[in-house]
Amino acid sequence: MFSQFSPQDAAVQARAALALRIGLGLVFVIGGIAKLERLLTPAKAEAIVTEYVGPAGYINQTFLDWLFDGGLPAFVTPWSFLTLLSAFELVAGLMLIVGLLVRPLAVLWALLLWSFVVSLPVVTTPGVDPVATTYQSPAAMVQIRDIALSGFFFALYNLGPGAWSLDARRFGLPAALGRNWEPLALLLRLSLAAVFLVGGFFHGFDKITSYGMPAVVLAVIGLGLLGGLGTRYFAAAAGAVLVVVIAGKLPDAGSVIGYFNSVKREFGLLAGAGVLAVLNGGRLFALDRGLAALPASLKRYLRGPSASQG
Repeated sequence: MFSQFSPQDAAVQARAALALRIGLGLVFVIGGIAKLERLLTPAKAEAIVTEYVGPAGYINQTFLDWLFDGGLPAFVTPWSFLTLLSAFELVAGLMLIVGLLVRPLAVLWALLLWSFVVSLPVVTTPGVDPVATTYQSPAAMVQIRDIALSGFFFALYNLGPGAWSLDARRFGLPAALGRNWEPLALLLRLSLAAVFLVGGFFHGFDKITSYGMPAVVLAVIGLGLLGGLGTRYFAAAAGAVLVVVIAGKLPDAGSVIGYFNSVKREFGLLAGAGVLAVLNGGRLFALDRGLAALPASLKRYLRGPSASQG
């Protein structure tokens, strides 16, 4: 069905970048609006600040000390920091959607998303039952979606600003850079696979995203994406799960903002899954290729060093 699309074609890559740009931009537009609505409402501001800096929040003591006890100027408080960060999220998300400064923003967010991982407060010491409620799974697993989105941003950086972008239409930058699709598809594939592998194999553990799906479903999709066999179909299956999750949360939504905020990352992941389902690829590392090369590799190592290397 999608075989007519050549992923090496510049126009196709520009549309792939557009899809990623919009999906990733929505993550930050929604997140920025949701946080600003609470931060700028006096009755809600204290609660959201407490959520972020408390034991079950998103900033561990190391980063709290660095941010508010010497790392930044004294006028930077938790409220002002969160407000500025949320405003930046909103503006950056809008810029991504319209295609302005796409590549600088892509590499910036690819790195910043990792700060959400390393700043998460976790207690994973064996035998220790924390007094305060906090995260009891490794930060990389809890924030696996952010790690996946970071991979998507690196792919976007290498694809270019994309179709219908201000970077291309207003400032004359190429909509697509014409890079080799295979390593970019591999990056998308492994990033998406990580979300489903963690959800499947660590199903039920503290704060692990499992989407309310059976562990075996998530694990099979993750393994399929990891193995690189039938990537298009496993990406489509991943997309179907994400659509079900997005639609499934709608009936219980307490507010429009709250609903979209609860599924914002899924929009970004869905964009990556859709691109993979249409364009396929990422065969630089695939199970069948690895197995096919295994006998020759084993024979080479068992034979020992060649005479020319002796």
